[in-house]
Amino acid sequence: MGSQTREKLTVAGIDVGSSAVKVVLFEDRPGAPGAMLLGRSERIRRRDPQDVARTLFDACIAETGLTAADLAYVATTGEGENVGFRTGHFYGMTTHARGGLFLDPGARTVLDIGALHTRAVCMDGRGKVSSYRMTSQCASGSGQFLENICRYLGTTIADVGPLSLEADAPEPCSSICAVLAETDVINMVSRGITTANIIKGIHKSMAGRYLRLLTSAGAEGRVLVTGGLAADVGLLAALREGDPGKAARFTVHSHPDSVFAGALGAAIWGAFRVRKLQSKGVDLALGGAAA
Repeated sequence: MGSQTREKLTVAGIDVGSSAVKVVLFEDRPGAPGAMLLGRSERIRRRDPQDVARTLFDACIAETGLTAADLAYVATTGEGENVGFRTGHFYGMTTHARGGLFLDPGARTVLDIGALHTRAVCMDGRGKVSSYRMTSQCASGSGQFLENICRYLGTTIADVGPLSLEADAPEPCSSICAVLAETDVINMVSRGITTANIIKGIHKSMAGRYLRLLTSAGAEGRVLVTGGLAADVGLLAALREGDPGKAARFTVHSHPDSVFAGALGAAIWGAFRVRKLQSKGVDLALGGAAA
């Protein structure tokens, strides 16, 4: 592959999370911006994550008319170390930083809201991580916590954003831990608080925690929200309505493909590694050892 250094490369990125698997196919173009060819996500739902990754990867390949042999690299991130057909594995902080930078070149921080944890990752204009902060083990403020609340309220994650925007009197909710927050919700329901006001109160609690996390990490300028809750318009609104003293240091943004930031970043780093090896005359075979 050394003689093909200046040719386009098609690579794959697979982000295995706690609740979902994301797969991206990316075309790396020498001397020009690359392009995300495809991005797909699949909930794990008590299945083997490795089986979900394999099935989703095969479906993406078939959808684009490619074969595995057409790929120069298959990169994993998140909990994807055990994906048997990967070429290499990259750390989640670096992949979200690089994927976030591709989606929003002006971003200097990504706020990755996962199913179990949330992390703020600051980076430079090349995607190099300069600092980060992560939430504690407590599930409060995570995607899984919000899903649990949705089930109790009889709504869905897809509906909570619009519902939150309808609130007229948000009810404060504990931000200390998931157990206390869920107890708060039970009490709110018994007192007749509307679902919209409950959700908005929860969003404000989550946003407060995220703003503190961003401030602790030293975030400045544009912050791109990534992860499964990046499409939650109610949560984004709560973040933008946060303490003006903190918000003055940064502005919060999202992107239609924010959920794929980790997988996208893994693919981009995979392409970078291929180019490096090609420049040294190394022919990289798929299925190699983890990076």
